[in-house]
Amino acid sequence: MSRIALLAALIYLIVLAGLATLNGAMVALALPLVLYLLAGLWRGPEELRLTAERTISAERIAPGETVMVEIKVINHGNSLEQVLLHDPLPAFLKTIEGASSRLVSIPASESISWSYTVRGRRGSHYFDEIQVIAEDRLGLIVKRAALPTRGQLLILPPVSRIRHIAIQPRETRVYSGVIPAHQGGTGIEFFGLREYHAGDSPHHINWRVSARQGEVLFSNEYEQERVADVGIVLDGRRRVNDFSGGRSIFEDSVLAAVAVASSLLAEGNRVGLFIYGKRNKWTSPGYGKYQRERIMQDLALAETGETHNFKTLIVPRRLFPPNSQIILISPLGGGEMELLSKLHARGYQLLVISPDPVSFEARGLGENPSVKLAARIARLQREVLLRDLRHRGVQVVNWDVSKPFEQAVRASLSRPAAFLHAIQRGRGVGRK
Repeated sequence: MSRIALLAALIYLIVLAGLATLNGAMVALALPLVLYLLAGLWRGPEELRLTAERTISAERIAPGETVMVEIKVINHGNSLEQVLLHDPLPAFLKTIEGASSRLVSIPASESISWSYTVRGRRGSHYFDEIQVIAEDRLGLIVKRAALPTRGQLLILPPVSRIRHIAIQPRETRVYSGVIPAHQGGTGIEFFGLREYHAGDSPHHINWRVSARQGEVLFSNEYEQERVADVGIVLDGRRRVNDFSGGRSIFEDSVLAAVAVASSLLAEGNRVGLFIYGKRNKWTSPGYGKYQRERIMQDLALAETGETHNFKTLIVPRRLFPPNSQIILISPLGGGEMELLSKLHARGYQLLVISPDPVSFEARGLGENPSVKLAARIARLQREVLLRDLRHRGVQVVNWDVSKPFEQAVRASLSRPAAFLHAIQRGRGVGRK
């Protein structure tokens, strides 16, 4: 019930009681309330005829950078004595200078302008309205409105530069790239020997072997290098990413996803992304800078959710045919083995990039004997899990997030290609 209705009901009850008791003094008590009501009705705001304009100093920034937001509200109607203007902000944006709300008076046909500065973490926000609450100074008549505005602020995740991700897909595409294709042709790495054919470059003739074979010439053959289909799966399950004290390792997983996608796209690969979290989101595979922009925008919106396992995760074959590369980015808190086994059985080559949750949580709990013992036990359990993955033919990057991501990738994926091929051929998973 509005304030006017309450006041009118109170006046009615007082007058009715005075008339019932024939008490003029009681009826006179209603006179100040009647005057109060009339003053409110006379000075109260009429129909709100306002428009708003917004200017944002930048629409795309990195975490920690600042943005100035300027707002102008124009009054096309009568004078407004008391107006609260509020620009709603999401939780990831913090005001560091000025304020997103103003309590002002706006004369007829005049305008009011103000600005404020915000800074925030990764995320995306559409500035679609200014909320208005107008009332008289007596607080009797209140009118509300939402003024439509336009504006968007996208805070992209930070990019960690990585020169090369040494993936080993079972099959490659027909376009030239940097991934060994397990086929002879034009390349850099020595692949084998074959008989010399007309048109072969004389520089490729292996004179030492040819001299032993009499009249037959042999040419060196090099391994072709091509691009591949790569699917990145980002684990956003809350139970494996969020820890006590509001701390989360998910931001490091997002950083790894950005770095991996950027590196693979820069090398010409066809890359897609699946975010398994609060909102499951597929970014269909694509090439180049446009695809990188799509992935960056989807990662800016990624959030952890209550999803408990990977049973509902399906990798579409039309997007990622069997024998392509799948990269799982996950702290590995349980339930991943079923997914990885299923993908391996379908012929996908697997790489797991795992931000280390044990070291991350131990640093937040402080130094004491109980924490050290618990961390040691958890670390042993994790090492058993990682060793099991490696025995199944899965490439694993165990990343202590206190160290640069590039350092972890270089240490885990820097083995010579020939050694990797030998391991894969020994397990029967490297042959086309």
